Amino acid sequence: MLATGKEKLDRMRDGRAVYIGAERVDDVTAHPAFRQGAQTIAGLYDLKADPAKRELFTYEENGERYALQWLRCRTRDDLVRRMRALKATADATYGFIGRSPEQVAGLITGLATNPSVLENLHAGFGDNLLRYYEHARRNDLYLSFAVTPASGRKSAELFPGQHRDDPNLQVVAEDDSGVTVSGMKMLATSAVYADEILIGNLTPIDEKLKSEAITAALPLNAPGVSLWSRQPYAYPVRHEADYPLSYRFDETDSVLVCDQVKIPWERVFLHNDAAMSRRIYIETPANCYQNHHSNIRFWAKMELFVGLASRICQANGTDRIPAVRETLGRFAAFEALIGGLVHGQIEAWEAWPEGFATPNRRIMYAALNWCQEHHTEIIDMLRTLLGGYPLVMPASIDVVTDAALRERFERWWKTPSIEAVDRHKLYKLAWDIVGSEFAGRHMLYEKFYAGNSIVVRNQSDREAPWERFHGIVDGLLARIQVPEETR
Repeated sequence: MLATGKEKLDRMRDGRAVYIGAERVDDVTAHPAFRQGAQTIAGLYDLKADPAKRELFTYEENGERYALQWLRCRTRDDLVRRMRALKATADATYGFIGRSPEQVAGLITGLATNPSVLENLHAGFGDNLLRYYEHARRNDLYLSFAVTPASGRKSAELFPGQHRDDPNLQVVAEDDSGVTVSGMKMLATSAVYADEILIGNLTPIDEKLKSEAITAALPLNAPGVSLWSRQPYAYPVRHEADYPLSYRFDETDSVLVCDQVKIPWERVFLHNDAAMSRRIYIETPANCYQNHHSNIRFWAKMELFVGLASRICQANGTDRIPAVRETLGRFAAFEALIGGLVHGQIEAWEAWPEGFATPNRRIMYAALNWCQEHHTEIIDMLRTLLGGYPLVMPASIDVVTDAALRERFERWWKTPSIEAVDRHKLYKLAWDIVGSEFAGRHMLYEKFYAGNSIVVRNQSDREAPWERFHGIVDGLLARIQVPEETR
């Protein structure tokens, strides 16, 4: 059953511990650092719960309806339906909520298409995953995850004479009822708004560290769980028109800290297997479902970039310059390319695992790599078209609250093509993409959220049909004639 925005806001008031420095935040829906982000998430839930959009956002199974991010696709048509729903929710946030309710749902859904991978590792773990999948989709849960080790181990390895406590989240005890974990995990993006969090490992870990090889789900208000937030970018913003994206779309990033947190066995999906701790996402469609959504989200962001680039040039009076038109054409080509890569994943879908349909993994990883490699270039193109105009704008739109200042602002800051207030909003929006702290965070996010680009290219290497490629070369070599011996 789909939750409404109000129900989602009520869930956020569950006693979770969120820290901004030394300040503890018990209600993220009311605190100025988080309340607008909370409203954004609530808006996504209301969008999907709208009865008029039922066919776009939901599917029916066994007489119940669920949000489409939980659909285990079996056909190309299923993949198309799911992709359209993901695009619509990505469009609602212009691609700036990366860890939206659809992201980690895709990871769990992908695991649920092939739970035997977990079951073969430990009897009962596959069933645990299936039961959790049913629980999550039935309650329309918003899931986050923390799947990267805390920093610090490398320094200990480089300087073995130094000693420090190992900060990485790991199992410190277990009994008949479950496991107890302590330590830190990165990076719990959007966890301050989520219902539950998945802990696991999307990066390889050494077999000697198998105490860290725990994959499980826990509520964010569980005893001993806390979230240590980075500086929220919405906190100092007084007016939306000054920082339009920071104000509404800062999903926030936190470090997950667990202090003797008990997790019952029924919520454990993998334990004590370092190699498979990462491979479970590769040997099921989990990683593909998750990053297919990431490709779709980048497509939504790219559409905003294209429109914004054109509007900036119109406001600057440069939109008729041939060199500028060439740059705008390049923007448009980039948008068409990422859109084509998303559709290509559907058209070249894979009948894998048996009985299910998965977006084409090779194209998905290629798109992921393209987004990582080109985001910085795209932002720099936008920055070049923008020029220094954001620095000309007043410090705040509150100048319009003073009659004398407003009259002067509207008279002197307008141009023949755009009024002063609209110009302020346009340039501030652009600044929030190319120059603010929010912009800087997204530069890092797009470069590293899927892992270092080397890791992503290694995934493309793994999925490449090298035997077929070699066969093409070998077949051509076999056709090449060499002179026969003449004596």
